[in-house]
Amino acid sequence: MELIQSFSVDHTRIVPGIFVSRVDNVGGGTVTTYDIRLKKPNREPVIDVAAMHSLEHIIATFLRNDPDWKDEVIYWGPMGCLTGFYLILKGSRSPQEIYDIVLSAFRSVEKAESVPGAAPVNCGHYLMHNLGMAKWYAAEFSEYLEAHRDDPDIFEYPKAQRLVTDDGQHFYDS
Repeated sequence: MELIQSFSVDHTRIVPGIFVSRVDNVGGGTVTTYDIRLKKPNREPVIDVAAMHSLEHIIATFLRNDPDWKDEVIYWGPMGCLTGFYLILKGSRSPQEIYDIVLSAFRSVEKAESVPGAAPVNCGHYLMHNLGMAKWYAAEFSEYLEAHRDDPDIFEYPKAQRLVTDDGQHFYDS
């Protein structure tokens, strides 16, 4: 069985950022999956489960209500490894083109006074939320994005380094 595309990325070198995970043609249109990575995989503690759940609710609500983006959003949800989220949008944009909406979404968490849909009738585990920690993670990621806005590493998955010897032989680090 072949590895899926997201398992083929060198997770030992990913930094927090906004990456294109995959682009698919679906029903005559293009759909892009973005990796919104908040934590360095296998090098930082993962996001607290209750905070992750709150981030999911708040940001999904924000994105699906933004007048410029609501018709483009297909999905917002957590990664199983708890280091980030997947955002699926109609069309094909570079990570730089969605930077502002991602930053705005995380900034919206900092302003949230409650978690939307955190009631038994709306949520499968309504007691598992932590707004305070969600705000902390959102602020941490927002500040990181702003500090690294001009750093190409937050927009491109790490690539294998090609080493070339004096006699022209090629070697790769991964």
